[in-house]
Amino acid sequence: MTGIGPVEPVNSPDAQETYEVIGADTPRLTDRWRALSPRVRRAVLGTTALAVAAAGVIALPPAKPSAPTGTLDPMPWPANVTTFRYTGLAATFASEPTSGMYRFAVTVHSGPPVTLRVTGAAFDGLTARISPTETSTVSAGTTRRITVQISVVDCAGLPLDAGMPSLDVTLRNARAIQRHSFIFGGTYPHDLSELLHKACGPVPARPSRRATGSANSQNVDGG
Repeated sequence: MTGIGPVEPVNSPDAQETYEVIGADTPRLTDRWRALSPRVRRAVLGTTALAVAAAGVIALPPAKPSAPTGTLDPMPWPANVTTFRYTGLAATFASEPTSGMYRFAVTVHSGPPVTLRVTGAAFDGLTARISPTETSTVSAGTTRRITVQISVVDCAGLPLDAGMPSLDVTLRNARAIQRHSFIFGGTYPHDLSELLHKACGPVPARPSRRATGSANSQNVDGG
Protein backbone atom coordinates (compact mmCIF):
# COMPACT_ATOMS: atom_id res chain seq x y z
CA MET A 1 0.00 0.00 0.00
CA THR A 2 1.28 3.38 -0.94
CA GLY A 3 -0.20 6.73 -0.22
CA ILE A 4 0.30 10.17 1.23
CA GLY A 5 -0.48 10.57 4.84
CA PRO A 6 -0.11 13.42 7.26
CA VAL A 7 3.29 14.98 7.66
CA GLU A 8 4.76 13.84 10.94
CA PRO A 9 7.93 14.92 12.72
CA VAL A 10 10.52 12.21 13.04
CA ASN A 11 13.25 12.64 15.62
CA SER A 12 16.82 11.66 14.69
CA PRO A 13 18.50 9.68 17.45
CA ASP A 14 21.95 11.01 16.50
CA ALA A 15 21.59 14.69 15.89
CA GLN A 16 18.25 15.20 17.65
CA GLU A 17 16.97 17.06 14.54
CA THR A 18 13.46 17.08 13.12
CA TYR A 19 12.81 16.12 9.46
CA GLU A 20 9.68 16.28 7.33
CA VAL A 21 9.03 12.88 5.70
CA ILE A 22 6.32 11.96 3.18
CA GLY A 23 5.17 8.40 3.96
CA ALA A 24 5.74 5.50 1.48
CA ASP A 25 6.13 1.73 1.50
CA THR A 26 9.68 1.77 0.02
CA PRO A 27 12.51 3.22 2.10
CA ARG A 28 13.38 6.79 1.24
CA LEU A 29 16.84 8.34 0.89
CA THR A 30 16.42 10.03 4.26
CA ASP A 31 15.66 6.70 5.87
CA ARG A 32 18.79 5.21 4.39
CA TRP A 33 20.82 8.20 5.54
CA ARG A 34 19.54 7.89 9.10
CA ALA A 35 20.46 4.22 9.05
CA LEU A 36 24.12 5.05 8.50
CA SER A 37 26.46 5.39 11.43
CA PRO A 38 27.88 8.84 12.26
CA ARG A 39 31.35 7.77 11.10
CA VAL A 40 30.07 6.66 7.69
CA ARG A 41 28.06 9.89 7.34
CA ARG A 42 31.17 12.00 7.95
CA ALA A 43 33.14 9.99 5.39
CA VAL A 44 30.40 10.42 2.76
CA LEU A 45 30.13 14.15 3.42
CA GLY A 46 33.90 14.58 3.11
CA THR A 47 34.06 12.68 -0.19
CA THR A 48 31.15 14.69 -1.61
CA ALA A 49 32.74 18.00 -0.64
CA LEU A 50 36.00 17.05 -2.37
CA ALA A 51 34.16 16.01 -5.53
CA VAL A 52 32.22 19.29 -5.68
CA ALA A 53 35.38 21.34 -5.14
CA ALA A 54 37.22 19.45 -7.88
CA ALA A 55 34.33 19.93 -10.31
CA GLY A 56 34.32 23.64 -9.61
CA VAL A 57 38.04 23.91 -10.35
CA ILE A 58 37.65 22.06 -13.66
CA ALA A 59 34.57 24.01 -14.74
CA LEU A 60 35.94 27.47 -14.06
CA PRO A 61 38.10 28.89 -16.90
CA PRO A 62 41.45 30.44 -15.94
CA ALA A 63 41.13 34.08 -15.09
CA LYS A 64 42.53 36.41 -17.76
CA PRO A 65 44.96 38.91 -16.25
CA SER A 66 43.81 42.45 -16.80
CA ALA A 67 46.04 45.45 -17.32
CA PRO A 68 46.35 47.69 -14.27
CA THR A 69 44.05 50.67 -14.37
CA GLY A 70 45.71 53.82 -15.71
CA THR A 71 48.62 52.11 -17.50
CA LEU A 72 49.58 53.16 -21.03
CA ASP A 73 49.16 50.91 -24.04
CA PRO A 74 52.54 49.16 -24.42
CA MET A 75 52.15 49.14 -28.23
CA PRO A 76 50.85 52.57 -29.38
CA TRP A 77 50.03 53.61 -32.93
CA PRO A 78 53.09 55.28 -34.51
CA ALA A 79 51.23 58.45 -35.52
CA ASN A 80 50.09 58.97 -31.92
CA VAL A 81 53.61 59.13 -30.49
CA THR A 82 55.55 60.87 -33.31
CA THR A 83 55.95 64.63 -33.72
CA PHE A 84 57.69 66.72 -36.40
CA ARG A 85 59.16 70.19 -35.88
CA TYR A 86 60.59 72.38 -38.64
CA THR A 87 63.99 73.86 -37.77
CA GLY A 88 64.98 75.78 -40.93
CA LEU A 89 66.68 75.64 -44.31
CA ALA A 90 69.68 73.38 -44.77
CA ALA A 91 70.94 75.10 -47.94
CA THR A 92 70.20 78.07 -50.18
CA PHE A 93 68.61 77.82 -53.61
CA ALA A 94 71.51 79.39 -55.49
CA SER A 95 73.05 76.14 -56.79
CA GLU A 96 69.80 74.33 -57.72
CA PRO A 97 66.76 76.62 -58.00
CA THR A 98 64.29 73.72 -58.47
CA SER A 99 65.22 71.91 -55.24
CA GLY A 100 65.50 72.86 -51.58
CA MET A 101 66.84 71.21 -48.41
CA TYR A 102 64.73 71.53 -45.25
CA ARG A 103 65.60 70.41 -41.72
CA PHE A 104 63.15 68.79 -39.30
CA ALA A 105 63.39 67.41 -35.75
CA VAL A 106 61.47 64.16 -35.24
CA THR A 107 60.60 62.91 -31.74
CA VAL A 108 59.13 59.54 -30.74
CA HIS A 109 57.68 59.81 -27.25
CA SER A 110 56.98 56.17 -26.30
CA GLY A 111 56.58 52.63 -27.56
CA PRO A 112 58.82 50.73 -29.98
CA PRO A 113 61.10 52.51 -32.50
CA VAL A 114 59.40 54.27 -35.42
CA THR A 115 60.78 54.12 -38.96
CA LEU A 116 59.69 57.05 -41.13
CA ARG A 117 59.73 57.75 -44.84
CA VAL A 118 58.81 61.10 -46.42
CA THR A 119 56.58 60.61 -49.47
CA GLY A 120 55.25 64.02 -50.48
CA ALA A 121 55.09 67.74 -49.84
CA ALA A 122 51.49 68.97 -49.96
CA PHE A 123 51.12 69.75 -53.69
CA ASP A 124 51.15 67.80 -56.92
CA GLY A 125 54.26 68.73 -58.84
CA LEU A 126 56.51 68.41 -55.77
CA THR A 127 58.54 65.41 -54.68
CA ALA A 128 60.03 64.93 -51.22
CA ARG A 129 62.42 62.44 -49.65
CA ILE A 130 64.78 62.16 -46.72
CA SER A 131 68.34 62.93 -47.76
CA PRO A 132 70.76 61.22 -48.05
CA THR A 133 68.86 58.03 -47.05
CA GLU A 134 65.23 57.27 -47.88
CA THR A 135 64.23 56.25 -44.33
CA SER A 136 65.16 57.08 -40.75
CA THR A 137 64.45 55.20 -37.51
CA VAL A 138 63.83 57.01 -34.22
CA SER A 139 63.82 55.25 -30.85
CA ALA A 140 61.38 56.06 -28.07
CA GLY A 141 62.36 59.00 -25.90
CA THR A 142 64.79 60.44 -28.48
CA THR A 143 64.80 63.20 -31.10
CA ARG A 144 66.44 62.73 -34.48
CA ARG A 145 67.21 65.52 -36.96
CA ILE A 146 66.54 64.76 -40.61
CA THR A 147 67.00 66.70 -43.85
CA VAL A 148 64.22 66.55 -46.44
CA GLN A 149 64.90 67.37 -50.07
CA ILE A 150 61.89 68.92 -51.82
CA SER A 151 62.05 69.28 -55.60
CA VAL A 152 59.78 70.94 -58.16
CA VAL A 153 59.04 68.57 -61.05
CA ASP A 154 55.99 70.30 -62.57
CA CYS A 155 54.97 73.94 -62.13
CA ALA A 156 51.50 73.48 -63.64
CA GLY A 157 48.93 74.21 -60.94
CA LEU A 158 51.48 74.93 -58.22
CA PRO A 159 50.66 77.92 -56.01
CA LEU A 160 53.59 80.28 -55.69
CA ASP A 161 52.60 81.11 -52.11
CA ALA A 162 52.17 78.11 -49.79
CA GLY A 163 49.69 78.93 -47.03
CA MET A 164 49.84 76.01 -44.55
CA PRO A 165 51.86 73.33 -46.37
CA SER A 166 52.04 69.78 -45.12
CA LEU A 167 54.60 67.00 -45.27
CA ASP A 168 53.33 63.52 -46.14
CA VAL A 169 55.06 60.67 -44.32
CA THR A 170 54.76 56.94 -43.72
CA LEU A 171 55.29 55.85 -40.11
CA ARG A 172 55.96 52.23 -39.13
CA ASN A 173 56.49 50.50 -35.80
CA ALA A 174 55.89 47.00 -34.45
CA ARG A 175 52.15 47.62 -34.27
CA ALA A 176 51.20 49.20 -37.61
CA ILE A 177 52.12 51.17 -40.72
CA GLN A 178 50.37 54.53 -41.01
CA ARG A 179 50.28 57.31 -43.56
CA HIS A 180 50.12 60.73 -41.99
CA SER A 181 50.40 64.43 -42.92
CA PHE A 182 52.07 66.99 -40.67
CA ILE A 183 51.08 70.64 -41.21
CA PHE A 184 53.64 73.33 -40.41
CA GLY A 185 53.36 77.02 -39.72
CA GLY A 186 56.10 79.43 -38.72
CA THR A 187 58.82 79.98 -41.28
CA TYR A 188 58.22 76.79 -43.26
CA PRO A 189 55.50 78.27 -45.56
CA HIS A 190 57.81 81.21 -46.36
CA ASP A 191 60.80 78.96 -47.08
CA LEU A 192 58.76 76.64 -49.30
CA SER A 193 57.21 79.62 -51.13
CA GLU A 194 60.72 80.89 -51.88
CA LEU A 195 61.46 77.61 -53.67
CA LEU A 196 58.20 77.81 -55.64
CA HIS A 197 58.89 81.39 -56.74
CA LYS A 198 62.42 80.58 -57.87
CA ALA A 199 61.40 77.44 -59.75
CA CYS A 200 58.05 78.53 -61.22
CA GLY A 201 57.90 82.32 -61.02
CA PRO A 202 57.60 84.38 -64.21
CA VAL A 203 60.90 84.91 -66.00
CA PRO A 204 61.64 88.64 -66.18
CA ALA A 205 61.65 89.93 -69.76
CA ARG A 206 65.00 90.84 -71.22
CA PRO A 207 65.39 94.50 -72.25
CA SER A 208 65.22 94.90 -76.04
CA ARG A 209 68.13 96.38 -77.94
CA ARG A 210 67.51 99.88 -79.29
CA ALA A 211 69.41 101.95 -81.87
CA THR A 212 71.58 104.68 -80.48
CA GLY A 213 70.52 107.20 -83.07
CA SER A 214 67.45 108.13 -85.14
CA ALA A 215 66.91 106.08 -88.31
CA ASN A 216 65.75 109.23 -90.24
CA SER A 217 68.59 111.47 -89.25
CA GLN A 218 71.30 112.27 -91.84
CA ASN A 219 74.22 114.58 -91.99
CA VAL A 220 73.94 117.47 -94.43
CA ASP A 221 77.03 119.20 -95.58
CA GLY A 222 76.63 122.91 -95.89
CA GLY A 223 78.07 124.43 -98.97
